[in-house]
Amino acid sequence: MISVAEAQDRLLALAKPLPPQTVSLVEANGRWLTEPVAAQRDQPWTALSAMDGYAIRHADLPGPWRLTGESAAGSVPPTSLLGQGEAMRIFTGAPLPPGADTVMVQEDVSADGVEIHLTGDGPGDTGKHVRARASDFAQGDVLLAAGTRIGPAQIGLAALAGHAALPVHRQPRVTILSTGDELVPPGAPCPPGKLPASNGAMLSAMVEGAGGLVIAEQIVRDDLAALTDALRDARTADIIVTSGGASVGDHDLVRPALEAAGGTIDFWRIAMQPGKPLIVARIGQQIVLGLPGNPVSAMVTGALFLLPLIRRLAGAQDVLPKPQRARLGADVPPVGKRTLFMRAVLGDDGIATPLAFQDSGAMQAAAQANALIVRPAGAPAGQAGDETQLLHWAALGLGHA
Repeated sequence: MISVAEAQDRLLALAKPLPPQTVSLVEANGRWLTEPVAAQRDQPWTALSAMDGYAIRHADLPGPWRLTGESAAGSVPPTSLLGQGEAMRIFTGAPLPPGADTVMVQEDVSADGVEIHLTGDGPGDTGKHVRARASDFAQGDVLLAAGTRIGPAQIGLAALAGHAALPVHRQPRVTILSTGDELVPPGAPCPPGKLPASNGAMLSAMVEGAGGLVIAEQIVRDDLAALTDALRDARTADIIVTSGGASVGDHDLVRPALEAAGGTIDFWRIAMQPGKPLIVARIGQQIVLGLPGNPVSAMVTGALFLLPLIRRLAGAQDVLPKPQRARLGADVPPVGKRTLFMRAVLGDDGIATPLAFQDSGAMQAAAQANALIVRPAGAPAGQAGDETQLLHWAALGLGHA
């Protein structure tokens, strides 16, 4: 067996970012830039009003002022120079007339349609309620660095900067194969001896959340020929994920099927609990991850291996989850020869309480958790209040609970 850290390093060494492609702004959501994005325009394009009110020259305070027209967002910008003692009605987002340097809010004045008079405190400093030209960004400014992950804010920024599309890495294509004669599709009749196939849907959700694209998800029976054919049929996938069949039982066929499909195994078995029987292999340029069949084991190994692999192929640099420190909320037993990942609930007080039921098939406990307590191999028993290392769901890519 090899350590979790060594296994992650060896897996990621197999992966290189996928080629670039240019996609629409919406399609770029959740993906990583291949090159910097610069502004194609100034924002704001000219000095704009930040409030409804009156554009004035600050030097003319305290007034009164003669009204000379109005400026509204989207209308033809005013061109006449604002003279001494003159004011222009102005609305939020509208351009200031030449000569104006301040906006006086409408609540501070009285107006009769001809003149306005100051009745409140006034605008204060010069430039009040004015958005200066290029105060957000100027044409040519680099707004997004290569390697940035695109989200809603980055999409909004790119659109405002004049872009309709962005250069990003191609999404990793993932095929998910759930193995086992006992499996039936979720929601299908489940007679005694059968089991709903939960791993496919769970892993698909994890893949999509990490920026990958699931191109196929299917159940494969415990048959060497069937599994071999399924591996061969997944030729367009960048990553093939199997769940189940990775151990050493008579029905654990992933390893012989990989060999029959022309694959080579890079490593097998990790010193971790849950998740020991994990396989990493190659079929040509494809990377194959053989995950355990127990759903909690599949979730934990998927978070620690599959999701970092997807991020690396998708162009991310920093792909491994970052641990944090917390305090134990309950006593925990000593750890054996494998790193132990305990499902836990992390509270706002920084206390991480391990759930009572840690069985690798107990998905209800996993759904109640929001973190994994990480206990190194050989660690002694711990007591409530001791410091511990922890991986939060958000860091792992399992949500924000």
